[in-house]
Amino acid sequence: MNIVKTLFSLGLLAALPMAAQQKEYVSQVWVADRGDGTYQNPVLYADYSDPDACRVGNDFYMTSSSFNCLPGLQILHSNDLVNWRIIGAAIPYRLTPVSTPERPEHGNRVWAPAIRHHNGEFYIFWGDPDQGVFMTKARDPQGPWTEPVLVKAGQGIIDPCPLWDDDGQVYLVHAYAGSRAQLKSVIAICQLNEEATQAVTPSRIIFDGHEAHPTCEGPKFYKKGGYYYIFHPAGGVPTGWQVVLRSKNVYGPYECKTVLAQGNTSVNGPHQGAWVDTPTGEDWFLHFQDVGAYGRLVHLQPMKWKDGWPVIGTDPDGDGCGEPVLSHRKPDVGRTYPVCTPQESDEFDGYTLSPQWQWHANINEKWAYYAGNHGFVRLYSYPVVPQYRNLWDVANLLLQKTPAPNFTATMKLTFSPTKQYKGERTGLVVMGMDYAALALENTAGGLTLSQVVCHGADKGQPEQVNASVGLKEGTVYLRVKFGCDGRKIAQSEGGHDLLVTCDFSYSTDGRTFSPLGTTFQAREGKWIGAKVGTFCTRPAIRTNDGGWADVDWFRITP
Repeated sequence: MNIVKTLFSLGLLAALPMAAQQKEYVSQVWVADRGDGTYQNPVLYADYSDPDACRVGNDFYMTSSSFNCLPGLQILHSNDLVNWRIIGAAIPYRLTPVSTPERPEHGNRVWAPAIRHHNGEFYIFWGDPDQGVFMTKARDPQGPWTEPVLVKAGQGIIDPCPLWDDDGQVYLVHAYAGSRAQLKSVIAICQLNEEATQAVTPSRIIFDGHEAHPTCEGPKFYKKGGYYYIFHPAGGVPTGWQVVLRSKNVYGPYECKTVLAQGNTSVNGPHQGAWVDTPTGEDWFLHFQDVGAYGRLVHLQPMKWKDGWPVIGTDPDGDGCGEPVLSHRKPDVGRTYPVCTPQESDEFDGYTLSPQWQWHANINEKWAYYAGNHGFVRLYSYPVVPQYRNLWDVANLLLQKTPAPNFTATMKLTFSPTKQYKGERTGLVVMGMDYAALALENTAGGLTLSQVVCHGADKGQPEQVNASVGLKEGTVYLRVKFGCDGRKIAQSEGGHDLLVTCDFSYSTDGRTFSPLGTTFQAREGKWIGAKVGTFCTRPAIRTNDGGWADVDWFRITP
C-alpha cells in the first residue's frame, strides 16, 4: 500500500483540499514542452476535437467536443498554452433530455463548443445536432456548472459561439449540419437576450462558403479594433484550411481571407480552434489535426496581425496565409511554469472518477464503486441491452483517449464472476468502429481469456475470436502496445489517416507477458479517436445480482 493509500485509510487526507492532494502529472509517452524554452506539436497528442479556449488573467482554459462520452466537456487548464492538465468537466453526469443510459449515442450530443468568460462567469455553448444550442455556466471552471439550458432550438444548428458587444448586445454565431438541416457551408448570426439564455431574433445567414470555402463551419466570434472577426474552418476535417471573416458591422457584409493552410508541411487540415492572447500581449492559435485512429490532435501556432488580418503559423512567401509549425519557442507569459500533461495512468486511489476517464453514455450510478481506501475501482457486471450485437451497443465502457503515437497500456484486474450463470465478461478494449479486446469470461469450462476482434462494429457485425487460453485464477495483467511509424492509410480521406497497430499480451504474474491473438489495426470511433480502457458486462437476462471486476491500476508507459 502506498503512502497516499495509507493516509486515506487513516483518515488523514480527508480534510485536505483537493488541490493539496494533487500533483502535476507528466506523461512518459508524450510531452510537448522540450524543457529548453521551446515546444513540439502537437501540444496535446490526444483527441480533443474542435478545441476552444479563453484566457482569464494568467490562466488558460480549454474545452472540446465530447459527443456521447460522459463526463462531457472536459475542462483543461494551462498557464503557458503548452502544459495542460484536466481539471474537471462541465457535464459531469448526464445530458438532457435524460433517457436510460443503457445505449450510447455515438457521434451525437455534444458538438464543437465555445468557452468564454464574461462578467465573472464562464460560459460554454455547444450544439446538439438533434436539438439545438445549449449553454452552461459557472463561477469556477472546476464547477459546479449549471444545468444546461436550450438557447436556440432546431435541428442541425451547430458550432455556436457568443460575443458580448461593447454596447451590451449579445450575439451568437453558428453553422449548420447538412445531415440534419439539409444545408451546410454557411455561417449565421442571431441575437441573444442579456442573460445569454435565449435567442431573441431569427438567425441571419451572413456568409456563404459554397463556392470558395465549402464545408465552412466551427465559427468563433471576436472583436478587435472596431472589426468583428469570425474565425472558421473550411474544406473538410482532414483536408481543410482556416478562414477569417471581418466586417465593421455585426451582420456584414464580411470580407474573407484564408490565413492558415497545410502548405509544404506535414500537418493536414490545420483549422478550427481558438485565438488567445497572453498577458504579455502575444497572440496564439490552437487548432486540431485529424490523423484518423488517434483522432484530432491539438497544435499551437504563433499568430501575428498584418494590415488588420491575422497570420497564423509561419508565412515564408509573405502572402498572408501561414503554414503550421512543428516546433517553436514557447509563448511568453511572463514567467516559467512546471511541465505537466493531461492525466493518463491511474492507481484508482480516489473516491471519484479520475478526470481522464469517460463512459460511453449518460452515467449509471450502479456501474462502479470507487474504493479509494482499497486502491481499486470495482466495476459491476451490467446487463447488455436485449438487442446486443457487440460492444458498440454497450454504454458502460470506461475509456480514455490515446495519448501518443507509440505507447503501452497495461492493467491489473481481478475478476469475480457470479456462480449463478455464465457469460459475464471483463477485460481490456481498444474501442472504435472496429475494436479489439482481451476479454475474460466465465464459461462452462471455467475462466477463459480471449482476444476478440470486431470489424464493422458500428454496422452490427459480430465479434470473432482469434485465440483463447484458460485461466485458473481471476487475477490477470492485460496489455496492449500501440505502434505507429508514420505510415498513412491511402484509402482514407485525403490519405492522411495514420496506420496504427495494436498487439495484445497477458500475464498471470505481472512479469512475464505472453502474446495473445493477432495484430489489430486500430480505427477511430464516430467523430472521435480510438479509445482504450475496460468494461464489465453480463448477458441480457433478468437477475437480482452479478459479479464484478476489481481494477487495481491502469498504466500508460512507453
